[in-house]
Amino acid sequence: MLTRLHDFMRLRTSPPIFFGSAAVIIAFVVGTIVFTEPLDAAVTVASEWLYANLGWFYILGLTLFLGFLIFIALSRFGRVKLGPHDEPPEHSGPAWFAMLFAAGIGSILMFWGVAEPISHFGEPPREPSLGITPESTAAAEDAMNFTFYHFTLHTWAIFTLPALCFAYFIHKRNLPPRVSSIFQPIIGEGIHGPIGRFIDIVAIVGTVFGIAVSLGLGALQINSGINQVFGIPESAMWQLIIIGVVGGVAMISVALGLDRGIKVLSNINIWMAIALLVFILVTGSTLFVLKGTIESFGSYLMNLPELALWNDTFADSGWQTDWTVFYWAWTISWSPFVGIFISRISRGRTIRGFVSGVLLVPAGFSVVWFGIFGFSAFDIELHGDGGLVESVVEQEDIPGALFAFLEHYPAVGFTSVIAIILVIVFFITSVDSAALVADTMANGHEDFNPLGQRIFWAIAIAVVTATLLVFSGSGGLEALEKIIVLVGLPFFIMGYFQMYAVYRALREDAGELPQVRMRRWKKVLPPEEYERRQDEDEHDTSEIVVEPEALDDPPVLRDPYIKQTRNTGTHGTLSARTGSTKHTDHRQERPPRSEEQGRKDSE
Repeated sequence: MLTRLHDFMRLRTSPPIFFGSAAVIIAFVVGTIVFTEPLDAAVTVASEWLYANLGWFYILGLTLFLGFLIFIALSRFGRVKLGPHDEPPEHSGPAWFAMLFAAGIGSILMFWGVAEPISHFGEPPREPSLGITPESTAAAEDAMNFTFYHFTLHTWAIFTLPALCFAYFIHKRNLPPRVSSIFQPIIGEGIHGPIGRFIDIVAIVGTVFGIAVSLGLGALQINSGINQVFGIPESAMWQLIIIGVVGGVAMISVALGLDRGIKVLSNINIWMAIALLVFILVTGSTLFVLKGTIESFGSYLMNLPELALWNDTFADSGWQTDWTVFYWAWTISWSPFVGIFISRISRGRTIRGFVSGVLLVPAGFSVVWFGIFGFSAFDIELHGDGGLVESVVEQEDIPGALFAFLEHYPAVGFTSVIAIILVIVFFITSVDSAALVADTMANGHEDFNPLGQRIFWAIAIAVVTATLLVFSGSGGLEALEKIIVLVGLPFFIMGYFQMYAVYRALREDAGELPQVRMRRWKKVLPPEEYERRQDEDEHDTSEIVVEPEALDDPPVLRDPYIKQTRNTGTHGTLSARTGSTKHTDHRQERPPRSEEQGRKDSE
């Protein structure tokens, strides 16, 4: 039935994944509208239980992810190239960074650039446990520590881990660009079965919900900005118009594709963001801001081990659950989207260059961004007219924090318009990127995709956000935020399997000598796409398979520090673990070799 509907609509995707994801999204929207109170009560109970009992799991897990990434980058596998060994990076460094920033947390930096430091300055996170006085210099120092903690290394570790896995399995093993492909070393050909489809449906739904939260926050911020600049009221109607404009432009960008759409918008936006940053630095208290940024970065590095494992155990004030745990759960819910997008634009880079670039470059920019905006805001509170704490903390006007901040600088009208444009374009690129990635995950390939499919996902993101905001205002968005916390849990659990899978795959494909030698894999397509191409005369399917199949044998895995007394064979290959009938016992086929001959063969 699904296949007939799929063919009738002239789609080119995986019917169970596409229609399954769409059904979950539609059911959630309809359920929120029809059963608002029961659904909200159930979600509230579940999210509160998770906050109370599993907050430590989120905090510990993310620190482990970061440690694993550092380990894999510094290991001998760091020299492995994510693509053919002789292929240069697909995009230049500046263009790569611009797309990383715009599709990652560019929009989040605009929203929280002022709001996060000022919120913690007015209500210090560790006030109950350490007795830090609000609006003091100690409060400013602690506020910057937690701001850097939330938006630098740990946040980008959330994106880097799945991005590394995607890049390896897509560019190295030629597997479909789906979350399920990451689990190929564990479930083998099951990536095309019910388990794989379930993983992909969860990933797509999480992507749509995660971006919907971001777009909802963006609509509130844009509405607040145009209210202050143009006097337009803050209302559900205007938020719906904003979402419609963002979604419409995003669909145009989706139609233009990666190089003419996202790439162009990202480059324009990053330069506008840098210009705004320089303006704030030059026209404000420059020396105070520069000294404070450097000092706070040092304080963050010194306190990072404590921050990375702090659970507010003794005070149990609930601050960690409201801020850190929500951040990690929300961010990881759309990590598949950012991860697969980052992997797509990172072909040709080594694992070491990839991990260091994705972790350090955006994190470094975040330090500069929050340092300049944060200390400029502190300067207003400590040495200027003040008012930001009252607006952001007491009146809880977090969406309007940036525009209240700009009122203390010259040309407030002009800079506010620039800020509005920046927020809009950042959200356009986020929706654009998410639509392309959701379509890719549903299809299992990046070729011959009808435009309507990509546009569908952009519409889905806009409709989810608009329906919730229009139907129940902020209540709908709060309900979605609670859902995101629950959706984030399976992604955290998946993270542990991702670390195992990519490390196992690297050990399977790499030799033990300093010169890393990789085996080659045939291109894998989902079964339905493979059958379509077999029926179409213009496609050559001789080098395409459904079940992952290597073109050559893997190198022998040996411990270089232990003297070998016999040939160890090829333990740990994919077919040996999955029980595939294609596996052949090479130890029986090959005659015994001496240690010296085995060393010559490896060389």
